[in-house]
Amino acid sequence: MLYIFSGLPGTGKTTLSSALARELKAAYLRVDVVEQAMRDSGKSIEGPEGYIVCYAIASQNLHLGLDVIADTVNPIEITRQAWRNVAESNDTPYVEIEVVCSDDREHRHRVETRAADIQGFVLPTWEQVRNRQYDVWDRDHIVIDTAHQTVEESLLTLRKRLEQWRRK
Repeated sequence: MLYIFSGLPGTGKTTLSSALARELKAAYLRVDVVEQAMRDSGKSIEGPEGYIVCYAIASQNLHLGLDVIADTVNPIEITRQAWRNVAESNDTPYVEIEVVCSDDREHRHRVETRAADIQGFVLPTWEQVRNRQYDVWDRDHIVIDTAHQTVEESLLTLRKRLEQWRRK
């Protein structure tokens, strides 16, 4: 199974996706880690390079029969379709999960007060988060709104929605 997490920085996407990866003992791919490693090696990240690396690693792990959790902003239709293509090329089911924080004040607070957990990684500012291109979804997917919920409550909501999705 490919679990495709999407959402703007500061919504709780990494917290939820990494918690699910631990529960499922799934391969976990976080584009921020890949892109920072590429920067650390002297590579300039100008476009989709980090995503392309993640697609390849995900494909290999799916081919091995492992569940994969992808943690990326996944802001535009082309990246969303590319993740679907990874699953489909491996004859693997997938689920798309968008993590949002519907309370702008809470979202801003999270963005402005969080600390980087990747050595050397520069977190985006609130202004950068707000001005980032993020296409409206055009298909059915799971939405988890983390505003006014604890991590545990958001994870419980995610588990319930995944169970509902599996029964479809």
